[in-house]
Amino acid sequence: MKPHNSKRQPKVLVIDDDQDISFGTCCRLKHAGYETITAGDGMEGVEQAMKQLPDAILLDIRMPRMDGFTALKLLKESERTKNIPVVILSASIIEQQKALDSGAHFFLPKPCGTKQIVDAVHAVVFGTPA
Repeated sequence: MKPHNSKRQPKVLVIDDDQDISFGTCCRLKHAGYETITAGDGMEGVEQAMKQLPDAILLDIRMPRMDGFTALKLLKESERTKNIPVVILSASIIEQQKALDSGAHFFLPKPCGTKQIVDAVHAVVFGTPA
């Protein structure tokens, strides 16, 4: 399930305060051929997105310092990051509609499997299912 045969690996920013989830998600994405960068909360995530300009962002909702909804709002308001597709990962399914209404491309309920994560990232990066 490797991304297109391009010279550059697509870059995915994983924003999650749970280091185990972040590590596991990055391992799954690296195995599928993506470069990954991480951030431990929304504030750091917005900073990394502005600096790194990833091809996609995986974003948790409930985090310290800045939650995912605030981070998503800032990302969508910035000319620099507004077109970066965002996939929300959250244990709270009741936040799904708000996430989609706020500009997220996908909502994946936690816990989610490798195929779900890789398929969602592939879809937002390449515009097609994996």
